[in-house]
Amino acid sequence: MFEFRKCMSCDGLVFEGLYEIQPKVFGDARGYFFEVYSERDFFAAGLKMKFLQDNQSSSSKGVLRGLHFQTKHPQGKLVRSVFGKLYDVAVDLRKGSPTFGKYYGVILDSEKQNQFYIPEGFAHGFYVLSETAVFAYKCTDFYDPQGEGGLMWNDPIIGIDWNAVAPDIEPLLSEKDTKHPLFNPDGEYFDLNGKWRGK
Repeated sequence: MFEFRKCMSCDGLVFEGLYEIQPKVFGDARGYFFEVYSERDFFAAGLKMKFLQDNQSSSSKGVLRGLHFQTKHPQGKLVRSVFGKLYDVAVDLRKGSPTFGKYYGVILDSEKQNQFYIPEGFAHGFYVLSETAVFAYKCTDFYDPQGEGGLMWNDPIIGIDWNAVAPDIEPLLSEKDTKHPLFNPDGEYFDLNGKWRGK
């Protein structure tokens, strides 16, 4: 009932554990139905995570949230747009990974019902493209306010091209998201299993 596609960088490297997921949508004149998640199908695809928390947020056009991660309790996230369209981005922060410091972006669209799985060890952010977007995600660990981490949304080394998807939108950010540190390739981030290795 799902199509699982591994994500690749522009230079042909596979982001280990990062997937675009397309559920099978059944529709007729009455509306539609689809499975958001099936442990059986995800396990068969090698995605054997356990989800502990579901979150949902609503944002207006131009809102940019990120780039966020958690240190003490890293979270894997299965993300989707319930309503509207947004550009969702994951940055690999696993030291030793071939894609360390690289990002992958996908447009999540409620009309397509596509999803994005981001494993532990990635920073995450999104940019709202429609007038409003409702964003929902399942997490593999609980939110820990003492373990919040982040990177600047426009870090020059990571080089996310937000304007490529929305050249006419001026990003709206929280005060907190304007104060994250820049990416340091020599800094301590996560290990290859997505466990925090910094102080």
